[in-house]
Amino acid sequence: MKSLIENRFGLLALVLVALGALYGVAYGTRPAAQADTPPRPVRAPMESVTAVCPAAGGSTLSVVTPPAGQTRDQGEGGGGAVVAPLQQPADAAQDATKPNTGKQAKAKKAAGEPVSLQRTGVLWQQAMTAGTGAVSVAASGPMAAGLEGSQTARLESGSQRGLASTRCVEPGADAWFVGPGPAAATMTLYVANADEAPADIQIMIYSGEGLVLNDRGSGLVLKPGENRTVNLRDLAPSPLVMAVQVSTSGGRVAAAVKAVLGKGKGVDWLPVAAPPAKQVVVPGIPGTAGLRELYVTAPGGQDTVVQVKAVLKDGSYALKNKETVEVPAGSTTTFDLSTGIGGQPAALLLTSDIPIVAGLKITGTGMSQDVAFTAGAPSIDLGTVVADNRVERGVSSRLVLSAPFSGATVKVQLLPKQGTPPDPVEVKVPAARTKEINLKAPPGGDGRFAVFVQPEPGSGPVYGGRAIVEDLRSGQMITTQPFAPATIWALVPPTADSPSVVLP
Repeated sequence: MKSLIENRFGLLALVLVALGALYGVAYGTRPAAQADTPPRPVRAPMESVTAVCPAAGGSTLSVVTPPAGQTRDQGEGGGGAVVAPLQQPADAAQDATKPNTGKQAKAKKAAGEPVSLQRTGVLWQQAMTAGTGAVSVAASGPMAAGLEGSQTARLESGSQRGLASTRCVEPGADAWFVGPGPAAATMTLYVANADEAPADIQIMIYSGEGLVLNDRGSGLVLKPGENRTVNLRDLAPSPLVMAVQVSTSGGRVAAAVKAVLGKGKGVDWLPVAAPPAKQVVVPGIPGTAGLRELYVTAPGGQDTVVQVKAVLKDGSYALKNKETVEVPAGSTTTFDLSTGIGGQPAALLLTSDIPIVAGLKITGTGMSQDVAFTAGAPSIDLGTVVADNRVERGVSSRLVLSAPFSGATVKVQLLPKQGTPPDPVEVKVPAARTKEINLKAPPGGDGRFAVFVQPEPGSGPVYGGRAIVEDLRSGQMITTQPFAPATIWALVPPTADSPSVVLP
């Protein structure tokens, strides 16, 4: 019996040894583990885009698509762009079925007739009749890739004397603006819904004293094709400075803010600011004389100290006695940088422990002053388009390019209203430097043209803006526009054939 038991244990040991050997062989010869890498998004040309010019009346409307956005011959392919007044579907259908007589004909003429555009690389401009409201620019096919529009108004007298320009903005779910408050200027918010679904909008205001409005009680609903104006004084009459957040809980909205500081004090549109981030670049500050006022907002629940660096033509460094800005939680703070960057082309690099929003007011010189605004902006990785540039007697247009982190190289191409575009010009910007370029109008035109700026392969991040400056005896008029990334490409998820699409 003892020997049988010993044999049983021996047999079990042999079995275990054999199993271990088999497991060892299997472990040693197993295939290498495959990393589970998610599929990367695919870059695809834009096939459709819509932008809204918030209040085109009395302005020059400019629309262009750069040649680089052309993916096939427009004459053989479909698509195109249509510039038309933004209307609700019921109003558009009524206009299409009823004769244009009497008051209807006059209203349609004041609003502007729809215009169809078919050529890339050619600037289209039109002076819009006073009384024109929001205008939509919708494009498909080759005209969609890189489509850019803007509106620019010019007045030599009155409470709105000055140059006032803004991009035609794409609808979105969230937009930020930072600048003076209703106690310092007449601040008007323009909101428009260019989509086919309603948009539920909330407005929040961050003043120097903190949050003025929450999203309760300030919401409004825009029907498809509807646009409205909101006097921000009715929502928050006391702030001297403020940031405005326009967001949607459903649908999308195109938002813009206009600041009228009063007679002899200037007028302009606030550009859309980059969303809250711990590092913000405020680009496109021209080398003109005058005051420079920085706005910084900390929308979160913590105080912060913001580090400020100026990126100038001779280097990047902290300004003496202006190295930091303290911003209380949920509020907006101003900081005078006139003695630091006044008269120099520049960008500002702001760093914080918590996300911030930033912008800058630029004041022109002279008895009658004008103002311009720039704001935090992303780098132009895919390029940028500025639709309205002017070089005339007493009027100059300039690009302000900054490379705050590493050296950058870009191609600058001018796009005239007629004729063949000149060859692109290569521009190099050393690391931690800003370069200002005075533009020259293409030959044979009227001094109006668009600009397409595209980084070269291997270039470092590029930030910038365009400034139009007009010198008059009464005082300088100025307007600026920070670069916005061109809508040339869209990142879409990869697709593959799968029978699951048709199987129940």
